[in-house]
Amino acid sequence: MEFYALLLIIGLPFLAGLAGVLLPSDSRTPVTWLAGATTAACLALTISLYPSVSNGSTVRHRIEWIPSLGLDFTLRLDGFAWIFAFLISGIGFLVVIYTRYYISPEDPVRRFYLFFLAFMGSMLGIVLSGNLVLLVVFWELTSIFSFLLIGYWHHNQAARDGARMALTITAIGGFALLAGVLMVGHIVGSYDLDAVLSAGDAMRSHHLYVPALLLILVGALTKSAQFPFHFWLPNAMAAPTPVSAFLHSATLVKAGVFLMARLWPVLSGTPEWFIILGLAGMVSLVLGAYLAMFQQDLKGLLAYSTISHLGLITLLLSLGSPLAAVAAIFHMLNHATFKASLFMAAGTIDHEAGTRDLRLLSGLFRYMPITGTLVMVASAAMAGVPLLNGFLSKEMFFAETAETHADSWVDTIAPYAAVVGSALAVTYSIRLIHSIFLGAPPESFPREPHEPPFWMRFPIMFLVVACLVVGIVPGLTIGPFLHVAVSSVLGAATPQYSLAVWHGFNLPLAMSAIALAGGALLYLWAGDYLERSESPLLLGKIQGQRIFERVMVAISWRWARLVEEILSTRRLQPQMRLLIAAAIAAGAVPMLASGRGFGRSGNGTADLAFAGLWCVGMVCAIAAAHQAKFHRLAALALLGGTGLVTCVTFVWLSAPDLAATQLVVEIVTTVLILLGLRWLPKRSEALVEPNGVLPRLRRFRDLSLAVVAGAGMTAISYAVMTRTPPDSIADFFIEKAYSEGGGRNVVNVILVDFRGFDTLGEITVLGIVALTVFALLRRFRPAPDSVERPEQQQVQRSYDEAEPNREVGATATEYLHVPSVIMQWMFPVVIMLSAYLFLRGHDAPGGGFVAGVAMAAGFILQYMAAGTVWVEDRLRILPVVWIGGGLLVAALTGAASMLLGDPFLTSYFQYIELPILGKVPLASATVFDLGVFSLVVGATILMLIAIAHQSIRRLRAARFEEERQLEERQQWS
Repeated sequence: MEFYALLLIIGLPFLAGLAGVLLPSDSRTPVTWLAGATTAACLALTISLYPSVSNGSTVRHRIEWIPSLGLDFTLRLDGFAWIFAFLISGIGFLVVIYTRYYISPEDPVRRFYLFFLAFMGSMLGIVLSGNLVLLVVFWELTSIFSFLLIGYWHHNQAARDGARMALTITAIGGFALLAGVLMVGHIVGSYDLDAVLSAGDAMRSHHLYVPALLLILVGALTKSAQFPFHFWLPNAMAAPTPVSAFLHSATLVKAGVFLMARLWPVLSGTPEWFIILGLAGMVSLVLGAYLAMFQQDLKGLLAYSTISHLGLITLLLSLGSPLAAVAAIFHMLNHATFKASLFMAAGTIDHEAGTRDLRLLSGLFRYMPITGTLVMVASAAMAGVPLLNGFLSKEMFFAETAETHADSWVDTIAPYAAVVGSALAVTYSIRLIHSIFLGAPPESFPREPHEPPFWMRFPIMFLVVACLVVGIVPGLTIGPFLHVAVSSVLGAATPQYSLAVWHGFNLPLAMSAIALAGGALLYLWAGDYLERSESPLLLGKIQGQRIFERVMVAISWRWARLVEEILSTRRLQPQMRLLIAAAIAAGAVPMLASGRGFGRSGNGTADLAFAGLWCVGMVCAIAAAHQAKFHRLAALALLGGTGLVTCVTFVWLSAPDLAATQLVVEIVTTVLILLGLRWLPKRSEALVEPNGVLPRLRRFRDLSLAVVAGAGMTAISYAVMTRTPPDSIADFFIEKAYSEGGGRNVVNVILVDFRGFDTLGEITVLGIVALTVFALLRRFRPAPDSVERPEQQQVQRSYDEAEPNREVGATATEYLHVPSVIMQWMFPVVIMLSAYLFLRGHDAPGGGFVAGVAMAAGFILQYMAAGTVWVEDRLRILPVVWIGGGLLVAALTGAASMLLGDPFLTSYFQYIELPILGKVPLASATVFDLGVFSLVVGATILMLIAIAHQSIRRLRAARFEEERQLEERQQWS
């Protein structure tokens, strides 16, 4: 049951996000209830697992994927992962309640919740991953979904820029993390988290420790917005406030410090760890607090304060002391509570007063006294005022920085940096309170301020009460949970520590008093200047955002243009030459280096009929290459001839499955290419000049590449077919296809059972390709003189002469006779053929792929029969839904086996006795094949619609021009 609970904690947000697509988009109530129920369920499941980890145990379940490479789907829950899962699901539930009142009904609320749930599931995947590679996968998913959340208001330029910056920085860090994880796996010999955590000594003594450490820390520091990667976080403030509250408190930016704490037993305790993290944390602590003082935007102030507090946590983790690690974990929890409440309060102020500009807000306490009180308490917790939770962890922070950990100047200045950073935190906290709630109110607010609804204020109240309760009685409230989290990270090294509010007069208390007093005096002295400042003193011109933008301009504009000038052209042929040449080199190098020769040719005899068939195919191929210079339609027809020869070859060699698939694919692709021929660029006259020297050299070069590539493929094929002894796995599949896969069609059983995961990846790629084609073609606007057009005017002129009394407004195309009735009658036949191919696929030639392509061919017939208007007016199929549904069905089929304790995509089969029909095979792979069928149909139809859009635009433009000319002629007559 624990395994199912862990699986549901991660899977429920993703499943709810998929289910939310089916909910109505014009009402926010259903999707809000769905999001609330999902987050509440994840929270309840997390709470139910606390007894399993409260005694120091670890809940762990592993599903094998590729054991030989150490790649397994492993879920692992200990005390540290539990506390983070509790924070993510708990604060996520509060954010959902808050969002119900914050987001406007005019906004696409459904889209917001779908992104939110997917992001929440990705973050839960990070904390519950028991395999480092799986952790990296979820790590990158958080980058993608945070990009979508930050750019939610995509009509806002700032939101788009902030989302791109966040994705660029965190994704680069994710690549670095992947490289570091691969190094760790190489050093330890496993990616399993338990194995890695127990290999600290081997890790630190290995010669690859420093490169692995650097790569992992780049990933962690970029995610947690630590110096020098801190600048992306303030630019992400264009996101809706619920997103900011969730990202800053328990999710995205906490992922970096979570990872550093997770790997603390393995990587800490070395000078490299201390110097790198110590410097990054110290600079982030002071710089973030300093920049926060000068911010005029309330969310900007809170963003820089997040950088500062995460720097505090990073500095603590760098010290290598168990007590410092305890303080770091404690401050992670405290920061989550007061920062989430402050961000939601900032959104409330913006929502009710119409602005979050500190220069336009003053005296708001008389209008919003309850909200003002809550913000004051949360700000005091952020500043480290006694009897609040922030004070306790900051006292532990002072105590650890005052200790001696290493003979280094970084350790020497650490206590001074801690006091300075804390004093600046007091300053910006006082400024936040004074600028918004105290003083005289302005003459008018952008909107008449008032208290928000109770349920919008409830999440803030709950979190502020948590700050108070933890600050007053920490041992009874947070103490047991903190101990469980700390002991799971430190193990036997867990030190003795006290969460008492009063420890007597000591150095940490003196440091706290200096920070509080110094911060208050600084605001009294410089408060007026801070209110008027437009940019930070001394650092106004040194901004990470400007450096980032200049680097991006250099990479995406100058360097990309240089590469484009060297390697790219506007024509497809030169790019294909480069691609073929690179493929030849990639194949030739290992062949020449391996030194493998050909095997024995055997005793096979030549078949003249088969050789003649291939001669036909070669003649078609050569003729197609020759006709491509003059007539593309003829070249396409000849190319279809080579495809038919390939189909006959498969039949000749007893491969009916391949032959059927090749035949239907040949038909569909030929028709789609035929429809797209009109949009190809015009042929250059220089290429068809009969006596030109340059065209001859180009043709010779193309011929040479074709001959070399063909000869290489021939050599590889011959070497594979003649090698001795035969090293093939075909016998295994033949023997096991029926006994373990339940099917006599070995090819289909391989695709949907033995190598089902490969097929799942292939159909995913197919769906992505279809979406890409549609996205590219739906906005395609070719210049009138840049593409080849059918001679429509000539056809129209000829028809005008033949039919002078034609109907007014009719076009020649409409009068062209097409056997459309016959094609429409064929549609039911195609449907029956597709169903027949699908149902027989497990035991005879057929299957989901060939059935899907056959069904798509039926739609293409209707398109050809009724014209492009039919695609817009008559088509009742939603291709994107078919693509998404197919992927979902295929993935859920694989996940169903995991619920039974078997590996992903394990197939089950059974024969049942039916009346009249007799024994009928039923296999779970058939459901997987249904997903393949759905996706293939949707992908093909989506590309058909993309091409049809272009034809429809052209038809409408032609009709408009025709009607305009007719009106002119009528006026003149």
